[in-house]
Amino acid sequence: MTRAAYSYRNDPDVPDFADDQPLIVFDGECVFCSGWVKFALKHDRQRRYRFLAAQTPLGQALYRHYGLNERDYETNILIDNGRAFFKSDGSIRMVAGLGFPYSLVRLFRLLPRRAADALYEFIARNRLKIAGRQSCMVPTPEQRSRFIT
Repeated sequence: MTRAAYSYRNDPDVPDFADDQPLIVFDGECVFCSGWVKFALKHDRQRRYRFLAAQTPLGQALYRHYGLNERDYETNILIDNGRAFFKSDGSIRMVAGLGFPYSLVRLFRLLPRRAADALYEFIARNRLKIAGRQSCMVPTPEQRSRFIT
């Protein structure tokens, strides 16, 4: 779903939040998704990203705002400069935002979007079979400031 940049600011159902840095909304009960967050925390040398579990009230409100199922978190959301990105586009942008050598992931944009999204959807549908489900991401005290609760 395409919406104007910062459209969530005008949605009374979306609580206010700091949006001065890119925000990654992820399934906080998915080991696979939490692994991605741990990877991003480790390699985000510029401390560019903030993180939000989809199960929080704000996470659920953002899923609803973008027309996504707030109980089935089969796509992460990247909100960057007020714009939301989903599926393969969001993932490629997230990884590329970590800088070199990860920025080389942009080469995946050469794939047709339909094919890239199909691969993303396959992994998303099977992520719980691959890695399981549990509350597993416990940020260190140093990392806590990068999480919105």
